[in-house]
Amino acid sequence: MHLSRRDFLQLMGAAGAAGFLTPGAIKAAWGGERDPYDIPPYGNVSLLHMTDSHAQLLPVWWREPGTNIGVGKAWNQTPHLVGNWKLRYYGVKAGTPEGYALSCLDYDTLAHRYGKIGGYAHIASIVKRFRNDLGDRMIFLDGGDSWQGSATSLWTKAADMVGAQNLLGVEYFVGHWEFTYGQDRVNYLIKHRLKAQFLAQNVFTIPWQEPVFTPYAIHEVRGYKVAIIGQAFPFTPIANPAYLIPDWGFAIHTGHMQKMVNECREHHKADVVVVLSHNGADVDKKMAGLVKGIDIILGGHTHEIMGPRPFRVNDTLIVNTSTNGKVLARFDLDVGKGRLNGWRYHFLPVIASFVPADPDMAAYIREARAPYLARLGEPLATTESLLYRRDNFNGTFDQVICNALREELDCEAAFSPGFRWGYCKLPGETITMEDLMAQTAITYPEATITEYTGGEIKNILEQVADNIFNKDPYYIQGGDMIRVGHIDYTFNPNETIGRRCSDIRINGKQMSRTKKYKIAGWAAMTRVEGKAVWDLVANYLRREKTVRVDRVDLPRLTRNMRGNHGIAFPGKYKI
Repeated sequence: MHLSRRDFLQLMGAAGAAGFLTPGAIKAAWGGERDPYDIPPYGNVSLLHMTDSHAQLLPVWWREPGTNIGVGKAWNQTPHLVGNWKLRYYGVKAGTPEGYALSCLDYDTLAHRYGKIGGYAHIASIVKRFRNDLGDRMIFLDGGDSWQGSATSLWTKAADMVGAQNLLGVEYFVGHWEFTYGQDRVNYLIKHRLKAQFLAQNVFTIPWQEPVFTPYAIHEVRGYKVAIIGQAFPFTPIANPAYLIPDWGFAIHTGHMQKMVNECREHHKADVVVVLSHNGADVDKKMAGLVKGIDIILGGHTHEIMGPRPFRVNDTLIVNTSTNGKVLARFDLDVGKGRLNGWRYHFLPVIASFVPADPDMAAYIREARAPYLARLGEPLATTESLLYRRDNFNGTFDQVICNALREELDCEAAFSPGFRWGYCKLPGETITMEDLMAQTAITYPEATITEYTGGEIKNILEQVADNIFNKDPYYIQGGDMIRVGHIDYTFNPNETIGRRCSDIRINGKQMSRTKKYKIAGWAAMTRVEGKAVWDLVANYLRREKTVRVDRVDLPRLTRNMRGNHGIAFPGKYKI
């Protein structure tokens, strides 16, 4: 099915009765007489990029972080800008659809005004329209983390998401959380089910150091050669259980990336080189400064928005395209022989109420979800608070999980991973089993009780902090600070490992380095036995019936954090 601009606008009008905005309303909603998806033609090659959908087939609520601190050279630099700082940097007005997409400010009000974001049926309408407009000059790339993050993706072992990618027409793909299904399942899906080509130049067999996946593809567009090099998440066996991928080794492999770029340029005579990356924004920026000959990096992993304009390192343009299907990025390129002559970049928020659902994709999603609707729809509790995850420190949904683990397992305190996936719930909404699974749907969900000494607790906090706030981007693994329940501490992200966390207290009392504390947790890196975290949290929610988060266990930030543009609400912290 091809959707022309005329068909698209007619469909928009017809969709008005179903609750979608009419063509006139979409222009008004975007702040003027314009259709944001009506893009004038430019150049001869177009790249369409999405990333980190985390298996959310339906539209969701997604709030940008209120805290995203950069250290070292990343201090007060994109993507470590939040709230008004981000809006000012990109010249975007608060309260507009773009402002809603970019910022955490006034989230409750704007969420009710504009509605949910993403949804594969809505993305499909835009993709079909662009494909009809651009024809074979369009290349559609998925930056990974598309197979994990929902109940149905977990229960089908990613089959539902592979089907959605195939229907969407994804052509190239790279991975991270995909690997948590295990190397046998990943191999099967890539070889037998996935239509897109999976690329990764930085995954090698253990111990033979042979490439596991095709490192790059040469995509010809009207006589021009576009090289697409895949960069899978380089820290997969550290951030996720290594036993799931025992025969594969991962790394950044800067030297091998340079070799692949040279091979594409010199042997294949590529006219433009694109890296489809799951490094994370800061790692992409460092890699762009070390590897010569990359024109564009289409990045993902850290769920950060580097738009509405790309970030440039030397001659390399870098974008990161958010999460949950919130943003599509489109590069229109003027490609010449052996060079990129010019480009135009389009940052395209996907606000579901503005875009009609594609009927083919909507039908597929209904069919894929049908066997699980009863389980997905089970009501667990009502929230009186905005529940969100994405933030450098405890999000309110993570606080609920920590509280539940601590009470259900009768522990003094709790740890929960600093995952960046997991959508929001607005005050007054019912938390369903589907919503809970969207925060916890992993292949290693067992909850644990561990006795840690105070010294071990400090070491855990310090190790995680170093993975996030290291001044060398090549030591940053992504994610956010480990979530805590009933643990308070003073935090200085500008310090070095062993010195970032101080004055640690458990249940309000000064922590002893030698005393042992009973700590609840989940998502262990080694094989463990225990109940699935979602079962424990579901029991807690059913018993509570109503959730209100009045206390969030945030650290006390040191004074040198004053003026940091990665903090939107400094009043939340004791600085």
